[in-house]
Amino acid sequence: MHNACIGRGTIGINSLYLINKNLLMKVLVIGAGNMGLAYAKALVKSEFLSNHNLMISDTSAEKTEELKKISRFDVFTNLSDCLPKADIIFIAVKPYHTDELFEELKPMMSPDQIVISIMAGVTIQSMKDGLGITKVVRAMPNLPAQVGKGLTSFTASDEVSRLELSTVENLLDTTGRSVRLDTENDVDASTGISGSGPAYVFYFMHSMMEAAKKMGFSVHDSKVLVGTTFEGAVELFNKSDLSPEGWMKRVASKGGTTRAALDSMEDNNIKQLIEDAAYAAFNRAVELGKES
Repeated sequence: MHNACIGRGTIGINSLYLINKNLLMKVLVIGAGNMGLAYAKALVKSEFLSNHNLMISDTSAEKTEELKKISRFDVFTNLSDCLPKADIIFIAVKPYHTDELFEELKPMMSPDQIVISIMAGVTIQSMKDGLGITKVVRAMPNLPAQVGKGLTSFTASDEVSRLELSTVENLLDTTGRSVRLDTENDVDASTGISGSGPAYVFYFMHSMMEAAKKMGFSVHDSKVLVGTTFEGAVELFNKSDLSPEGWMKRVASKGGTTRAALDSMEDNNIKQLIEDAAYAAFNRAVELGKES
């Protein structure tokens, strides 16, 4: 059983003090790839940062020129120009870059800074050792963060205070919702469900679109048929207390077309294959942690 505290991306009365306090802080995002840029864009639109309190750094000259067109970003290529100013630092680079990055960052780090890592498999202890700090948050977002529908699971070192955790949660919620978990093992497990999960959905959608095209539908019509079906099914699920099994029973009448499809999936052991895939992602996240 995983204990979790789920944020809903909304602002309660207890958050008002944090909003006023956070307006004074500076946040640095290192890495402007898919997830780093998703967080940066969400943060600058939120009520938690005032103008030009969001800094972003990337090693790509092409990427930094693109970022400079977003007026509320302060863009840097040299970390020495921005890292010492930051109160909270998002690290959004590929895990295999950690050794050289940590070596560069460590001499400039301050004990009061909080690092939020969204690097898969990189443990809190390895970040403490590599950066010479104690306040570390390990987070696992997913791709829908790019459209404000993300789910970020996270856990933190004991040195991060409750007030600081509230600040972190508010920042993570800018891309959708967050789930605070007890342990890093829980974060690894969430990688197999929510972190990698959107790809499973895309895989299923791709298969359905391929079937639609073989049935004679155009690419456009196949996309509309599949996309709208998924969107509607998710909306039904989210707006009711009915379980997936309950919905399947409701839509699949005996001897009908849906029952035929579900029976085919059962005969081909699709449920077990999906579970195996989720565990494969979970196990790989654990392996990455050991490698780090």
